[in-house]
Amino acid sequence: MIVRIMGEGQVRLADSHLAELNKLDDDLLKEMENGDGPGFRRTLAALLAKVREVGTPLPDDSLEPSELILPSADATLEEVRDLLSDDGLIPG
Repeated sequence: MIVRIMGEGQVRLADSHLAELNKLDDDLLKEMENGDGPGFRRTLAALLAKVREVGTPLPDDSLEPSELILPSADATLEEVRDLLSDDGLIPG
């Protein structure tokens, strides 16, 4: 799976990591629903850090179709809310 982090680039991510990322995504969704700004910020940072940790960066000159688009680390709660589907940022 190709994941784009807005403002950073793309990484290739094995499907085997989706369960762990979905847990963070579920936490992020709950924090957004509760208006927990500090929790939202911590969980978004943890989600992006995990994607960077387990993903393999694609070269800057590579442009693959992204199956998943994640917000930048400095995205606001409102900006992320606009990106959400019923499943959160990560489907499943």
